[in-house]
Amino acid sequence: MSEGAFTARLLGAVGDLPADQWDALTDGANPFVAHAFLTAMEESGSVGGRSGWTPLPLVIDGPDGSLAAALPAYLKEHSQGEYVFDHAWADAWHRAGGSYYPKLQIAVPFTPATGPRLLTPHPELMLPLLRAAETLCRDNGLSSAHATFIEPAQVPVFQNAGWLLREDIQFHWENRGYATFDDFLGQLSSRKRKDLRKEREKAQEGVEIRALSGEEITEAHWEAFWDFYQDTGARKWGRPYLTREAFSLLGETMADRILMVLAFLDGHPVAGALNFIGEEALYGRYWGAVVDKPFLHFELCYYQAIDAAIRLGLGRVEAGAQGGHKLARGYEPVRTISAHYIVHDGLRAAIADYLEQERAGIATDQLRLGVHSPFRKA
Repeated sequence: MSEGAFTARLLGAVGDLPADQWDALTDGANPFVAHAFLTAMEESGSVGGRSGWTPLPLVIDGPDGSLAAALPAYLKEHSQGEYVFDHAWADAWHRAGGSYYPKLQIAVPFTPATGPRLLTPHPELMLPLLRAAETLCRDNGLSSAHATFIEPAQVPVFQNAGWLLREDIQFHWENRGYATFDDFLGQLSSRKRKDLRKEREKAQEGVEIRALSGEEITEAHWEAFWDFYQDTGARKWGRPYLTREAFSLLGETMADRILMVLAFLDGHPVAGALNFIGEEALYGRYWGAVVDKPFLHFELCYYQAIDAAIRLGLGRVEAGAQGGHKLARGYEPVRTISAHYIVHDGLRAAIADYLEQERAGIATDQLRLGVHSPFRKA
């Protein structure tokens, strides 16, 4: 970039900026850092208000006043909806007399999908973004800043900045040049191949499965999916994170980047899975059902996602957080990375020790899980 002064500032919402300016900071490959997704969270009331997620995007303006870099950031009053669990850190700091909340969360709300967190086409501005976030924490009494599910290419920036790195495991499916689902099955052991075929047959029996995208998705479909989402959200989190309006807004602004897989019984939708389409990956996000049918979850969330990724020529499927049962369905353990800036030296030292022990356990888990891979042994 040209020489001159750069200015860091805070905004009250991603929606304070025009979509073209925000989206120009990314390569467009990841749907979740798009202006449309983040503003849907804001406009629907899924973030802001009493949600505990207060939008606080941090941006850098170039010498000519144009937007040059940004962090999708939120002031957090709790640790819900992040999928990287720091409740133990908060409890320990409160017992020591400190205040862990509020904290700064650099993330996509409610979305455990890897992606860029330093949004800029100018690599030289990535470190200044992090330094601005650190200054924000120190000057405003925030305990910490946390960047979660960082895409691998950006991890070294956080590491070189001195942030603490934390590892976890997700299960992703990798497309090794498959032309069909049967090509994928051919790479599995004989027993696993038979098991998957039986699961698909049982799941598909008596229902019609449709994969919808773009204008094929109607408000009636969103209404049905809302029922599915509420059921799953109530069982997993106590209350759903997204509002009903969020789904309609996403349908209005991002329909071409959405793949909704629905199961119909007697012409009525009874289960569904929602995926977002990136340039390199298919991201599985939400699932729910109003019937109890064996293996339908696996069919809609995992096997249909593999079918779609092959059809769309995508390199992988990210099927969300947790779920060791994904391993038997061809999803392999992959490390995910978060980065953490801790203001207080004593708390930082304690967390650093904890993370060193945790990393050893994660490495062991990944090796153990790899042994149980369903793929044929070389």
